[in-house]
Amino acid sequence: MTRIAAKLSLLASAALLMFAGTALANEKCATCHADIVAKHTTTLHGKAGKDCLSCHGGGDAHMANPSKSNIIRFGKGANAKEQNAQCQQCHGKNEKLMFWDSSYHKKNDVTCASCHSVHKAPKPYAKQPESCFQCHKDVKSQANKFSHHPIIEGKISCSDCHNPHGALGHGMIKAENVNQLCYKCHADKRGPYIWEHPPVEEDCMKCHAPHGTKAAKLLKEKQPQLCQQCHDWSRHPGTPYGGNQNFTSTFGAGRGGLARGCTGCHGTIHGSNAPGRANGTVYGGKRFIR
Repeated sequence: MTRIAAKLSLLASAALLMFAGTALANEKCATCHADIVAKHTTTLHGKAGKDCLSCHGGGDAHMANPSKSNIIRFGKGANAKEQNAQCQQCHGKNEKLMFWDSSYHKKNDVTCASCHSVHKAPKPYAKQPESCFQCHKDVKSQANKFSHHPIIEGKISCSDCHNPHGALGHGMIKAENVNQLCYKCHADKRGPYIWEHPPVEEDCMKCHAPHGTKAAKLLKEKQPQLCQQCHDWSRHPGTPYGGNQNFTSTFGAGRGGLARGCTGCHGTIHGSNAPGRANGTVYGGKRFIR
């Protein structure tokens, strides 16, 4: 037998012993926890040969005295630090956990078992928000508003934008800042532009709320109220929505009341490369005019 063949034989023997040991340990646990052991065999841990003792410990001591005090418990009421330390024995070197120690979840004693269930087969990708919404109820409310990212439809998921295990960006986003994250999908808004709109360059969330809003296109407010938070009525009438003349006035109290948002004229509001003039005096690009 060659040296390579001998090594392969040893590895095969070790694998057989590991799975035999796993089966024996699980068989003992099934005496009291038959339903859990049956589910465990369908999970990634079960298929990888991890037995109950790999996570819970206990063994013969637990068999002799079936008390939760002599095993490592997971879930509500158990020590968060102890639970996570047990998981990180195997998963600690995963690159997705690189920033776990500085993450908001760890600082708030969120455990691995709060989101992951090792006794059940993994949920489909589209079901991920359900786990996040258990704690982030405000985001759930926003995601169900009139205008929202397609989170509840399953077209994008929370982890497309956030790393729940920690990240350098604010809110554990998977980019250096909010704009860089948005540009991954909305590359047409990146620029560079000759005429830049300062709030756009600074932060997309100046105008948009990413999870959902009552106004169209994820805007925090309807037009023209949103724009008038920075721009007053000077240069041309910018009167907010009024109760009078909404359908008859062109420049009066009802301006903007009927399909007259600011972007009706200022269509390139994210930035413009237009060099031409409007009205012979004002640069069209500078005013973000179409």
